[in-house]
Amino acid sequence: MKSPDVVVIGGGPAGTTAASMSARAGLSVVLLERERFPRDHIGESLLPASMPILEELGVDSKMSQAGFLPKYGATMVWGKSTAPWTWKFSETNLSHPHAYQVIRGEFDQILLERSKELGVDVREGCNVREIIFDAERAVGVRYDKSEGDEVTLPSSFVIDASGQSALLAHHRNMRKWDEDFRNLAIYTYFRGCKGLAEPDQNNIFIESFPYGWMWFIPLKGELASVGAVVDSEKAVKMLNNMSEQDFFDKQLSTAPYTYDLVKGADQVVKTTIVKDWSYEVSQMAGPGWATAGDAACFIDPLFSSGVHIALMSGVLASAYAVTSLKCPDMESPTAVVYEDMIRREYCLFKELARLFYSSNRSVDSYYWETRKIVGDTTGRDSRTAFIRAVSGQSVRGYERAVLERGDLDDSIVEGLKAVSEDFEMRRRLYETVSESILGLIPVLDPETRVEKKPVLSEGRFEWGTMLYSPKRVEGTVCSRFVELLINSIDGETNVSQIISILHEQTDDGSYDSLTGYVTRTLRILFVEGALCCFK
Repeated sequence: MKSPDVVVIGGGPAGTTAASMSARAGLSVVLLERERFPRDHIGESLLPASMPILEELGVDSKMSQAGFLPKYGATMVWGKSTAPWTWKFSETNLSHPHAYQVIRGEFDQILLERSKELGVDVREGCNVREIIFDAERAVGVRYDKSEGDEVTLPSSFVIDASGQSALLAHHRNMRKWDEDFRNLAIYTYFRGCKGLAEPDQNNIFIESFPYGWMWFIPLKGELASVGAVVDSEKAVKMLNNMSEQDFFDKQLSTAPYTYDLVKGADQVVKTTIVKDWSYEVSQMAGPGWATAGDAACFIDPLFSSGVHIALMSGVLASAYAVTSLKCPDMESPTAVVYEDMIRREYCLFKELARLFYSSNRSVDSYYWETRKIVGDTTGRDSRTAFIRAVSGQSVRGYERAVLERGDLDDSIVEGLKAVSEDFEMRRRLYETVSESILGLIPVLDPETRVEKKPVLSEGRFEWGTMLYSPKRVEGTVCSRFVELLINSIDGETNVSQIISILHEQTDDGSYDSLTGYVTRTLRILFVEGALCCFK
Protein backbone atom coordinates (compact mmCIF):
# COMPACT_ATOMS: atom_id res chain seq x y z
CA MET A 1 0.00 0.00 0.00
CA LYS A 2 1.23 3.50 -0.84
CA SER A 3 2.55 5.52 2.09
CA PRO A 4 0.32 8.44 3.12
CA ASP A 5 1.32 12.03 2.67
CA VAL A 6 0.47 12.84 6.28
CA VAL A 7 0.19 10.83 9.49
CA VAL A 8 -1.72 12.51 12.30
CA ILE A 9 -1.23 11.21 15.84
CA GLY A 10 -4.35 11.71 17.97
CA GLY A 11 -8.07 12.00 17.31
CA GLY A 12 -8.87 15.01 19.47
CA PRO A 13 -9.87 18.42 18.08
CA ALA A 14 -6.33 19.31 16.96
CA GLY A 15 -5.76 15.98 15.24
CA THR A 16 -9.11 15.73 13.48
CA THR A 17 -8.96 19.36 12.35
CA ALA A 18 -5.46 18.87 10.93
CA ALA A 19 -6.49 15.62 9.26
CA SER A 20 -9.70 17.04 7.76
CA MET A 21 -8.05 20.17 6.41
CA SER A 22 -5.17 18.15 4.94
CA ALA A 23 -7.59 15.78 3.22
CA ARG A 24 -9.56 18.72 1.81
CA ALA A 25 -6.31 20.02 0.34
CA GLY A 26 -5.89 16.77 -1.58
CA LEU A 27 -3.39 14.98 0.65
CA SER A 28 -3.69 11.34 1.66
CA VAL A 29 -4.01 11.17 5.46
CA VAL A 30 -3.88 8.45 8.10
CA LEU A 31 -5.08 9.36 11.61
CA LEU A 32 -3.96 7.10 14.46
CA GLU A 33 -5.98 7.23 17.69
CA ARG A 34 -4.96 5.27 20.78
CA GLU A 35 -8.49 4.84 22.18
CA ARG A 36 -11.80 3.87 20.65
CA PHE A 37 -14.45 6.55 20.33
CA PRO A 38 -16.55 7.85 21.91
CA ARG A 39 -14.30 8.60 24.86
CA ASP A 40 -14.57 11.12 27.69
CA HIS A 41 -12.35 14.17 27.95
CA ILE A 42 -12.22 17.27 30.11
CA GLY A 43 -12.91 20.63 28.46
CA GLU A 44 -16.52 21.28 27.56
CA SER A 45 -16.84 25.04 27.07
CA LEU A 46 -16.08 26.48 23.62
CA LEU A 47 -15.30 30.08 22.61
CA PRO A 48 -16.83 32.17 19.80
CA ALA A 49 -13.40 32.37 18.16
CA SER A 50 -13.71 28.64 17.40
CA MET A 51 -17.01 28.94 15.53
CA PRO A 52 -15.53 30.00 12.16
CA ILE A 53 -13.25 26.95 12.24
CA LEU A 54 -16.17 24.63 12.91
CA GLU A 55 -17.98 26.24 10.00
CA GLU A 56 -14.91 25.76 7.80
CA LEU A 57 -14.83 22.09 8.79
CA GLY A 58 -18.49 21.76 7.84
CA VAL A 59 -19.72 20.58 11.25
CA ASP A 60 -21.68 23.64 12.39
CA SER A 61 -25.04 22.10 11.47
CA LYS A 62 -24.09 18.88 13.26
CA MET A 63 -23.24 20.88 16.35
CA SER A 64 -26.72 22.35 16.36
CA GLN A 65 -28.37 18.99 15.66
CA ALA A 66 -26.45 17.37 18.53
CA GLY A 67 -28.43 19.47 20.99
CA PHE A 68 -25.43 21.16 22.60
CA LEU A 69 -26.45 24.16 24.68
CA PRO A 70 -25.65 27.51 23.05
CA LYS A 71 -23.32 29.50 25.28
CA TYR A 72 -23.95 33.24 25.10
CA GLY A 73 -21.45 34.42 27.68
CA ALA A 74 -20.05 34.00 31.17
CA THR A 75 -21.25 34.77 34.67
CA MET A 76 -18.52 35.34 37.23
CA VAL A 77 -17.64 36.15 40.80
CA TRP A 78 -14.32 37.78 40.04
CA GLY A 79 -12.52 41.10 40.26
CA LYS A 80 -13.38 43.87 42.71
CA SER A 81 -16.94 42.73 43.46
CA THR A 82 -18.10 39.70 45.45
CA ALA A 83 -21.45 39.68 43.59
CA PRO A 84 -21.94 37.73 40.34
CA TRP A 85 -21.83 39.68 37.06
CA THR A 86 -22.44 38.63 33.47
CA TRP A 87 -20.66 39.22 30.19
CA LYS A 88 -22.23 38.48 26.78
CA PHE A 89 -20.18 37.53 23.73
CA SER A 90 -22.43 39.74 21.59
CA GLU A 91 -20.87 42.79 23.22
CA THR A 92 -17.68 42.28 21.19
CA ASN A 93 -18.49 39.56 18.64
CA LEU A 94 -21.43 40.42 16.40
CA SER A 95 -20.71 37.71 13.82
CA HIS A 96 -20.62 34.86 16.35
CA PRO A 97 -22.57 35.88 19.48
CA HIS A 98 -22.54 32.38 20.94
CA ALA A 99 -20.42 29.28 21.24
CA TYR A 100 -21.47 25.87 22.66
CA GLN A 101 -21.26 23.92 25.89
CA VAL A 102 -20.34 20.49 24.57
CA ILE A 103 -20.01 16.97 25.89
CA ARG A 104 -16.51 16.24 24.69
CA GLY A 105 -17.14 12.59 23.89
CA GLU A 106 -19.85 13.60 21.42
CA PHE A 107 -18.06 16.69 20.14
CA ASP A 108 -14.85 14.80 19.40
CA GLN A 109 -16.88 12.04 17.73
CA ILE A 110 -18.47 14.60 15.39
CA LEU A 111 -15.04 15.87 14.38
CA LEU A 112 -13.69 12.34 13.91
CA GLU A 113 -16.64 11.31 11.73
CA ARG A 114 -16.12 14.42 9.62
CA SER A 115 -12.52 13.38 9.01
CA LYS A 116 -13.77 10.00 7.77
CA GLU A 117 -16.28 11.70 5.46
CA LEU A 118 -13.44 13.73 3.93
CA GLY A 119 -11.44 10.59 3.16
CA VAL A 120 -9.12 10.34 6.14
CA ASP A 121 -8.05 6.77 6.98
CA VAL A 122 -8.97 6.74 10.69
CA ARG A 123 -7.44 3.88 12.67
CA GLU A 124 -8.59 3.59 16.29
CA GLY A 125 -6.93 1.42 18.92
CA CYS A 126 -3.48 2.32 17.58
CA ASN A 127 -0.88 3.43 20.11
CA VAL A 128 1.98 5.35 18.48
CA ARG A 129 5.26 4.46 20.13
CA GLU A 130 7.71 6.49 18.11
CA ILE A 131 8.07 9.13 15.43
CA ILE A 132 10.75 7.94 13.00
CA PHE A 133 13.40 10.44 11.91
CA ASP A 134 15.99 10.47 9.15
CA ALA A 135 18.45 12.97 10.62
CA GLU A 136 16.14 15.88 11.57
CA ARG A 137 13.32 15.02 9.15
CA ALA A 138 10.27 13.05 10.28
CA VAL A 139 9.68 10.17 7.87
CA GLY A 140 6.98 8.11 9.58
CA VAL A 141 5.77 6.50 12.79
CA ARG A 142 5.87 3.19 14.58
CA TYR A 143 2.70 2.08 16.38
CA ASP A 144 1.08 -0.88 18.10
CA LYS A 145 -2.33 -2.12 16.98
CA SER A 146 -4.84 -3.21 19.61
CA GLU A 147 -4.30 -6.78 18.44
CA GLY A 148 -0.69 -6.49 19.53
CA ASP A 149 0.95 -6.15 16.12
CA GLU A 150 3.66 -3.51 15.61
CA VAL A 151 3.38 -1.46 12.42
CA THR A 152 5.91 0.85 10.78
CA LEU A 153 4.15 3.47 8.68
CA PRO A 154 6.29 5.73 6.46
CA SER A 155 4.92 9.17 5.57
CA SER A 156 6.04 12.48 4.14
CA PHE A 157 4.80 14.52 7.09
CA VAL A 158 3.85 13.83 10.72
CA ILE A 159 1.53 15.95 12.87
CA ASP A 160 1.80 15.20 16.59
CA ALA A 161 -1.61 15.93 18.12
CA SER A 162 -1.19 13.37 20.89
CA GLY A 163 -2.61 15.64 23.59
CA GLN A 164 -0.98 16.14 26.96
CA SER A 165 1.05 12.96 26.56
CA ALA A 166 2.97 15.12 24.02
CA LEU A 167 4.73 12.20 22.34
CA LEU A 168 7.42 14.13 20.49
CA ALA A 169 8.09 16.59 23.31
CA HIS A 170 8.37 13.70 25.77
CA HIS A 171 10.84 11.74 23.65
CA ARG A 172 12.97 14.81 22.94
CA ASN A 173 12.65 16.34 26.41
CA MET A 174 11.17 19.54 24.95
CA ARG A 175 8.35 20.25 27.41
CA LYS A 176 8.83 23.34 29.60
CA TRP A 177 6.49 23.53 32.59
CA ASP A 178 5.14 26.96 33.50
CA GLU A 179 5.95 27.85 37.09
CA ASP A 180 3.28 30.59 37.13
CA PHE A 181 0.45 28.06 36.88
CA ARG A 182 1.27 25.10 39.10
CA ASN A 183 -2.38 24.36 39.76
CA LEU A 184 -4.47 21.25 40.24
CA ALA A 185 -7.96 20.67 38.90
CA ILE A 186 -10.47 18.28 40.42
CA TYR A 187 -13.81 17.82 38.68
CA THR A 188 -16.90 15.68 38.35
CA TYR A 189 -20.41 15.75 36.86
CA PHE A 190 -23.81 16.37 38.43
CA ARG A 191 -27.34 15.78 37.17
CA GLY A 192 -30.34 17.86 38.18
CA CYS A 193 -28.56 21.08 39.16
CA LYS A 194 -30.42 24.28 39.90
CA GLY A 195 -28.37 26.23 37.37
CA LEU A 196 -28.25 29.96 36.71
CA ALA A 197 -31.40 32.02 36.29
CA GLU A 198 -32.59 33.11 32.83
CA PRO A 199 -31.30 34.55 30.57
CA ASP A 200 -27.90 33.28 31.78
CA GLN A 201 -28.87 29.64 32.24
CA ASN A 202 -26.44 28.40 29.54
CA ASN A 203 -23.48 30.52 30.63
CA ILE A 204 -20.33 29.13 32.10
CA PHE A 205 -20.17 30.19 35.76
CA ILE A 206 -16.79 30.94 37.35
CA GLU A 207 -16.47 31.72 41.05
CA SER A 208 -13.30 32.75 42.87
CA PHE A 209 -13.14 31.35 46.40
CA PRO A 210 -10.45 31.29 49.10
CA TYR A 211 -8.53 28.30 47.70
CA GLY A 212 -8.78 29.13 43.98
CA TRP A 213 -11.72 29.15 41.60
CA MET A 214 -14.54 26.86 40.53
CA TRP A 215 -16.30 26.28 37.25
CA PHE A 216 -19.87 25.25 36.59
CA ILE A 217 -20.66 24.32 32.98
CA PRO A 218 -24.26 23.35 32.12
CA LEU A 219 -24.53 20.56 29.55
CA LYS A 220 -27.41 18.97 27.68
CA GLY A 221 -29.45 16.29 29.39
CA GLU A 222 -29.46 18.21 32.72
CA LEU A 223 -25.78 17.41 33.21
CA ALA A 224 -23.28 19.91 34.58
CA SER A 225 -19.49 19.80 34.75
CA VAL A 226 -18.25 21.14 38.09
CA GLY A 227 -14.60 21.55 39.01
CA ALA A 228 -12.16 23.38 41.24
CA VAL A 229 -8.76 24.82 40.32
CA VAL A 230 -6.49 25.09 43.36
CA ASP A 231 -2.79 25.32 44.25
CA SER A 232 -1.13 22.05 43.26
CA GLU A 233 1.41 21.78 46.09
CA LYS A 234 -1.09 22.59 48.81
CA ALA A 235 -3.71 20.27 47.31
CA VAL A 236 -1.32 17.31 47.17
CA LYS A 237 -0.56 17.72 50.86
CA MET A 238 -4.27 17.80 51.71
CA LEU A 239 -4.95 14.75 49.53
CA ASN A 240 -2.45 12.78 51.58
CA ASN A 241 -4.88 13.03 54.50
CA MET A 242 -8.27 12.77 52.81
CA SER A 243 -10.00 11.12 49.88
CA GLU A 244 -10.43 12.84 46.53
CA GLN A 245 -14.17 13.07 47.14
CA ASP A 246 -13.74 14.67 50.56
CA PHE A 247 -11.25 17.11 49.07
CA PHE A 248 -13.68 18.08 46.31
CA ASP A 249 -16.54 18.46 48.78
CA LYS A 250 -14.39 20.75 50.93
CA GLN A 251 -13.64 23.05 47.98
CA LEU A 252 -17.28 23.10 46.93
CA SER A 253 -18.46 23.96 50.44
CA THR A 254 -16.35 27.14 50.46
CA ALA A 255 -17.69 28.41 47.11
CA PRO A 256 -21.21 29.52 48.15
CA TYR A 257 -22.66 30.37 44.74
CA THR A 258 -21.45 27.16 43.08
CA TYR A 259 -22.59 25.13 46.09
CA ASP A 260 -26.06 26.61 45.75
CA LEU A 261 -26.19 25.65 42.06
CA VAL A 262 -25.51 21.96 42.75
CA LYS A 263 -27.28 21.63 46.10
CA GLY A 264 -29.65 18.68 45.91
CA ALA A 265 -28.24 17.41 42.59
CA ASP A 266 -26.85 13.90 42.07
CA GLN A 267 -23.15 13.41 41.45
CA VAL A 268 -23.02 10.86 38.63
CA VAL A 269 -19.29 9.98 38.38
CA LYS A 270 -16.25 9.83 40.61
CA THR A 271 -13.97 12.85 40.80
CA THR A 272 -10.99 13.15 38.45
CA ILE A 273 -7.74 15.03 39.11
CA VAL A 274 -5.43 16.76 36.65
CA LYS A 275 -2.39 18.67 37.94
CA ASP A 276 0.59 20.76 36.83
CA TRP A 277 -0.69 21.00 33.28
CA SER A 278 0.51 24.41 32.03
CA TYR A 279 3.45 24.09 29.63
CA GLU A 280 4.83 24.76 26.18
CA VAL A 281 7.35 22.83 24.12
CA SER A 282 10.68 24.34 23.13
CA GLN A 283 10.23 23.54 19.42
CA MET A 284 6.82 23.23 17.76
CA ALA A 285 7.74 22.48 14.15
CA GLY A 286 10.60 21.16 12.07
CA PRO A 287 11.40 19.38 8.79
CA GLY A 288 8.44 17.16 8.01
CA TRP A 289 6.71 17.55 11.38
CA ALA A 290 4.58 19.80 13.56
CA THR A 291 3.07 19.64 17.04
CA ALA A 292 -0.52 20.82 17.49
CA GLY A 293 -2.99 21.34 20.32
CA ASP A 294 -1.97 20.13 23.75
CA ALA A 295 1.05 18.39 22.21
CA ALA A 296 2.44 21.89 21.62
CA CYS A 297 1.19 23.83 24.64
CA PHE A 298 -1.51 24.15 27.26
CA ILE A 299 -2.32 27.07 29.50
CA ASP A 300 -4.51 27.49 32.57
CA PRO A 301 -8.16 26.62 31.73
CA LEU A 302 -9.53 29.96 32.96
CA PHE A 303 -10.52 31.07 29.43
CA SER A 304 -11.59 27.68 28.07
CA SER A 305 -8.75 28.21 25.61
CA GLY A 306 -7.68 24.57 25.17
CA VAL A 307 -10.11 23.57 22.41
CA HIS A 308 -9.70 26.93 20.68
CA ILE A 309 -5.91 26.55 20.47
CA ALA A 310 -6.37 22.93 19.39
CA LEU A 311 -8.66 23.84 16.50
CA MET A 312 -6.56 26.81 15.44
CA SER A 313 -3.29 24.87 15.55
CA GLY A 314 -4.92 22.01 13.64
CA VAL A 315 -5.76 24.39 10.79
CA LEU A 316 -2.24 25.84 10.83
CA ALA A 317 -0.52 22.44 11.07
CA SER A 318 -2.42 21.27 8.00
CA ALA A 319 -1.48 24.44 6.13
CA TYR A 320 2.17 23.91 7.07
CA ALA A 321 2.03 20.28 5.89
CA VAL A 322 0.44 21.29 2.57
CA THR A 323 3.05 24.00 2.05
CA SER A 324 5.94 21.69 3.00
CA LEU A 325 4.85 19.02 0.53
CA LYS A 326 3.81 21.24 -2.37
CA CYS A 327 6.44 24.00 -2.02
CA PRO A 328 9.52 22.44 -0.37
CA ASP A 329 11.50 25.67 -0.69
CA MET A 330 9.01 27.34 1.69
CA GLU A 331 9.21 24.64 4.37
CA SER A 332 11.84 26.21 6.60
CA PRO A 333 10.46 29.77 6.72
CA THR A 334 6.92 28.41 7.11
CA ALA A 335 7.98 26.34 10.13
CA VAL A 336 9.19 29.53 11.79
CA VAL A 337 5.93 31.36 11.03
CA TYR A 338 3.84 28.39 12.19
CA GLU A 339 5.62 28.29 15.53
CA ASP A 340 5.39 32.07 15.92
CA MET A 341 1.63 31.97 15.38
CA ILE A 342 1.02 29.16 17.89
CA ARG A 343 3.34 30.62 20.48
CA ARG A 344 1.81 34.09 20.10
CA GLU A 345 -1.66 32.71 20.84
CA TYR A 346 -0.33 30.75 23.80
CA CYS A 347 1.48 33.80 25.17
CA LEU A 348 -1.63 35.94 24.76
CA PHE A 349 -3.71 33.62 26.91
CA LYS A 350 -0.84 33.20 29.36
CA GLU A 351 -0.38 36.94 29.89
CA LEU A 352 -4.12 37.49 30.15
CA ALA A 353 -4.40 34.72 32.72
CA ARG A 354 -1.57 36.24 34.76
CA LEU A 355 -3.32 39.60 34.68
CA PHE A 356 -6.63 37.99 35.66
CA TYR A 357 -5.18 36.21 38.65
CA SER A 358 -3.35 39.32 39.75
CA SER A 359 -6.44 41.54 39.40
CA ASN A 360 -8.87 39.45 41.47
CA ARG A 361 -9.77 41.06 44.77
CA SER A 362 -13.13 39.38 45.41
CA VAL A 363 -11.29 37.02 47.78
CA ASP A 364 -8.44 37.90 50.14
CA SER A 365 -6.43 34.75 50.79
CA TYR A 366 -3.03 33.12 50.53
CA TYR A 367 -3.94 31.62 47.14
CA TRP A 368 -4.73 34.95 45.53
CA GLU A 369 -1.90 36.81 47.22
CA THR A 370 0.68 34.37 45.86
CA ARG A 371 -0.75 34.73 42.36
CA LYS A 372 0.04 38.37 42.02
CA ILE A 373 2.17 38.97 38.95
CA VAL A 374 5.83 38.29 39.63
CA GLY A 375 8.41 40.24 37.67
CA ASP A 376 8.04 43.04 35.15
CA THR A 377 4.40 44.08 34.81
CA THR A 378 5.21 46.89 32.42
CA GLY A 379 6.85 44.79 29.72
CA ARG A 380 5.71 44.94 26.14
CA ASP A 381 4.28 41.41 26.00
CA SER A 382 2.00 41.86 29.01
CA ARG A 383 0.98 45.35 27.93
CA THR A 384 0.23 44.26 24.38
CA ALA A 385 -1.88 41.31 25.52
CA PHE A 386 -3.81 43.46 27.93
CA ILE A 387 -4.48 46.27 25.47
CA ARG A 388 -5.51 43.85 22.74
CA ALA A 389 -8.05 42.31 25.11
CA VAL A 390 -9.65 45.45 26.49
CA SER A 391 -9.58 47.55 23.34
CA GLY A 392 -12.04 45.29 21.58
CA GLN A 393 -9.52 43.67 19.20
CA SER A 394 -9.97 40.30 20.88
CA VAL A 395 -13.09 38.28 20.10
CA ARG A 396 -11.92 35.12 21.83
CA GLY A 397 -14.18 35.35 24.84
CA TYR A 398 -14.89 37.40 27.92
CA GLU A 399 -11.35 38.61 28.66
CA ARG A 400 -12.20 42.27 28.26
CA ALA A 401 -14.94 42.33 30.88
CA VAL A 402 -12.94 40.48 33.50
CA LEU A 403 -9.95 42.75 33.13
CA GLU A 404 -12.12 45.86 33.31
CA ARG A 405 -13.72 44.63 36.54
CA GLY A 406 -10.43 43.61 38.14
CA ASP A 407 -8.10 45.53 40.45
CA LEU A 408 -5.12 45.90 38.15
CA ASP A 409 -1.59 46.99 38.95
CA ASP A 410 -1.27 50.79 38.68
CA SER A 411 1.45 50.55 36.04
CA ILE A 412 -0.80 48.52 33.76
CA VAL A 413 -3.77 50.82 34.32
CA GLU A 414 -1.63 53.84 33.54
CA GLY A 415 -0.21 52.11 30.49
CA LEU A 416 -3.67 51.37 29.14
CA LYS A 417 -4.78 54.92 29.83
CA ALA A 418 -1.74 56.32 28.04
CA VAL A 419 -2.34 54.18 24.96
CA SER A 420 -6.05 55.07 24.85
CA GLU A 421 -5.20 58.76 25.15
CA ASP A 422 -2.59 58.39 22.41
CA PHE A 423 -5.17 56.85 20.04
CA GLU A 424 -7.61 59.67 20.72
CA MET A 425 -4.94 62.35 20.40
CA ARG A 426 -3.89 60.94 17.04
CA ARG A 427 -7.46 60.87 15.78
CA ARG A 428 -7.95 64.52 16.68
CA LEU A 429 -4.57 65.52 15.30
CA TYR A 430 -5.26 63.87 11.96
CA GLU A 431 -8.53 65.78 11.65
CA THR A 432 -6.63 69.05 12.04
CA VAL A 433 -4.32 68.25 9.12
CA SER A 434 -6.74 66.33 6.89
CA GLU A 435 -7.72 69.39 4.83
CA SER A 436 -4.11 70.00 3.80
CA ILE A 437 -2.99 66.36 3.77
CA LEU A 438 -1.99 66.31 0.08
CA GLY A 439 0.77 68.84 0.65
CA LEU A 440 2.16 67.23 3.80
CA ILE A 441 5.05 64.77 4.10
CA PRO A 442 4.29 61.57 6.06
CA VAL A 443 7.07 60.20 8.27
CA LEU A 444 7.29 56.55 9.29
CA ASP A 445 7.94 55.56 12.88
CA PRO A 446 11.45 54.06 13.12
CA GLU A 447 9.91 50.71 14.17
CA THR A 448 7.57 50.52 11.18
CA ARG A 449 8.62 48.08 8.49
CA VAL A 450 7.26 45.56 5.99
CA GLU A 451 8.68 42.06 5.58
CA LYS A 452 8.12 39.26 3.13
CA LYS A 453 6.96 36.17 5.02
CA PRO A 454 4.77 33.11 4.54
CA VAL A 455 1.16 34.06 5.32
CA LEU A 456 -1.89 31.84 5.68
CA SER A 457 -4.03 31.74 2.54
CA GLU A 458 -6.74 29.23 1.57
CA GLY A 459 -5.47 26.17 3.43
CA ARG A 460 -1.77 26.73 2.83
CA PHE A 461 0.96 29.31 3.35
CA GLU A 462 2.02 31.61 0.52
CA TRP A 463 4.53 34.42 0.30
CA GLY A 464 2.98 37.65 1.53
CA THR A 465 3.79 40.88 3.31
CA MET A 466 3.65 41.60 7.04
CA LEU A 467 3.44 45.11 8.45
CA TYR A 468 5.12 45.75 11.81
CA SER A 469 4.66 48.93 13.85
CA PRO A 470 4.88 50.02 17.52
CA LYS A 471 1.27 49.03 18.20
CA ARG A 472 1.36 45.96 15.94
CA VAL A 473 4.49 44.31 17.29
CA GLU A 474 3.13 40.88 16.35
CA GLY A 475 2.65 42.06 12.76
CA THR A 476 -0.39 42.06 10.55
CA VAL A 477 -0.84 40.88 6.97
CA CYS A 478 -1.02 43.81 4.58
CA SER A 479 -1.97 44.15 0.93
CA ARG A 480 0.32 44.89 -1.98
CA PHE A 481 -1.14 48.40 -2.04
CA VAL A 482 -0.17 49.07 1.61
CA GLU A 483 3.30 47.65 0.95
CA LEU A 484 3.80 50.01 -2.00
CA LEU A 485 2.51 52.92 0.07
CA ILE A 486 4.86 52.19 2.98
CA ASN A 487 7.82 51.83 0.62
CA SER A 488 6.95 55.18 -0.98
CA ILE A 489 7.15 57.04 2.34
CA ASP A 490 10.71 58.35 2.60
CA GLY A 491 10.25 61.41 4.82
CA GLU A 492 10.83 63.73 1.84
CA THR A 493 7.95 63.06 -0.56
CA ASN A 494 4.55 64.63 0.09
CA VAL A 495 1.23 62.81 -0.18
CA SER A 496 0.31 64.25 -3.58
CA GLN A 497 3.63 63.09 -5.03
CA ILE A 498 3.20 59.64 -3.40
CA ILE A 499 -0.22 59.30 -5.04
CA SER A 500 1.30 60.09 -8.44
CA ILE A 501 4.03 57.48 -7.88
CA LEU A 502 1.48 54.85 -6.87
CA HIS A 503 -0.75 55.72 -9.83
CA GLU A 504 2.13 54.92 -12.17
CA GLN A 505 3.00 51.71 -10.30
CA THR A 506 -0.49 50.26 -9.89
CA ASP A 507 -2.31 51.52 -12.99
CA ASP A 508 -5.51 50.50 -11.19
CA GLY A 509 -8.46 52.86 -10.98
CA SER A 510 -8.77 56.60 -11.37
CA TYR A 511 -6.51 59.16 -9.75
CA ASP A 512 -9.40 60.39 -7.58
CA SER A 513 -10.17 56.87 -6.34
CA LEU A 514 -6.52 56.30 -5.56
CA THR A 515 -6.40 59.56 -3.64
CA GLY A 516 -9.25 58.33 -1.45
CA TYR A 517 -7.52 55.00 -0.82
CA VAL A 518 -4.24 56.66 0.10
CA THR A 519 -5.70 59.25 2.48
CA ARG A 520 -7.88 56.69 4.27
CA THR A 521 -4.92 54.34 4.64
CA LEU A 522 -2.67 57.12 5.91
CA ARG A 523 -5.26 57.97 8.54
CA ILE A 524 -5.26 54.36 9.79
CA LEU A 525 -1.47 54.18 9.76
CA PHE A 526 -1.18 57.44 11.67
CA VAL A 527 -3.82 56.64 14.31
CA GLU A 528 -2.23 53.23 14.93
CA GLY A 529 1.26 54.72 15.21
CA ALA A 530 2.89 53.35 12.06
CA LEU A 531 3.34 56.99 11.01
CA CYS A 532 4.90 59.15 13.68
CA CYS A 533 4.00 62.53 12.14
CA PHE A 534 3.29 64.69 9.08
CA LYS A 535 5.54 67.60 8.26
